[in-house]
Amino acid sequence: MTPNALPGHTVHGAAFTEVVLEVFRLNGELLAAGDQLAAGLGLTAARWQVMGAVAQVPLTAAQIARRMGLARQSVHRTVGLLEREGVAERIPNPDHRSADLVRLTDRGTKAYAAISQRQVSWANRCASSLSLSSLETTLRTLRAVREAQEFAPRRNKSHQQRRSRS
Repeated sequence: MTPNALPGHTVHGAAFTEVVLEVFRLNGELLAAGDQLAAGLGLTAARWQVMGAVAQVPLTAAQIARRMGLARQSVHRTVGLLEREGVAERIPNPDHRSADLVRLTDRGTKAYAAISQRQVSWANRCASSLSLSSLETTLRTLRAVREAQEFAPRRNKSHQQRRSRS
């Protein structure tokens, strides 16, 4: 039995719960690492995440939210901060008049390049003690868990409605 198993968990359900709890812990560690990597560049992990979503192609706030698994409202707030700092800008969307596209400014592109260089060094250090095979297996497993969650029927209608509107 796993430490966080509750009455009624199947063996698979208990193992899944352990995976979820470990992902929560890892998420906290990754956000802290992201904030450290962004330190000195006037960025945070949240700002970096939004910048990364539009580094290659402009997107709407709703598209950023969907791709990054974020709440649309928090993306709007972050984009507003990035705009005020001159790192991102909104441009007209030829496909949708009321949903502007977000793109990086020249300043934003330079900041994103700087943090990307830091990320390369950090990722190489973190990965050096792990086998390529275990990293690839972990990636496949996490994607499968995410996809299973995305397509699982939702019992909480308000959550489902929020996701469908973003």
